[in-house]
Amino acid sequence: MTRGPSLTHIDAAGTASMVDVGDKEETVRVAVAEGYVHMKPETLELILNGNAKKGDVIATARIAGIMAAKQTATLIPLCHPLMLSKVAVDITPDPNLPGLRVEAMAKLTGRTGVEMEALTAASVACLTIYDMAKAADREMEIGGIRLRRKSGGRSGDFERVGS
Repeated sequence: MTRGPSLTHIDAAGTASMVDVGDKEETVRVAVAEGYVHMKPETLELILNGNAKKGDVIATARIAGIMAAKQTATLIPLCHPLMLSKVAVDITPDPNLPGLRVEAMAKLTGRTGVEMEALTAASVACLTIYDMAKAADREMEIGGIRLRRKSGGRSGDFERVGS
């Protein structure tokens, strides 16, 4: 019987454990994650016109996403603390959604990937958008948090195909 992929954070006894990355080769690793916040058209307009009561929603969410990526190891128990070389969070309006789309990129040269950092950045940026605009629209919906692509490391490159 052939076995599929195993869970890397579960040891032979079935106990959660941190992966030993000490023997891995250092490579440049990049991950990009995305998400969105669906909202009423008037809420999007309020944000884009800079009229949200709490201030600049997009700038605040961008900074929150960057800060979150740097805190991933304190939030997710088995993640390694990483020396990130770059984190970028781009937030773009999408009137067809309607709402804001978030793309977060994390990069480093190291022995473990940065997927969790990119996903954390995207998630917290979306949560911050919600927090900043909830007074105007409590029906906002956060969704689509997912890894779009990653490169570097032993497992190779990944790129999501399709939507």
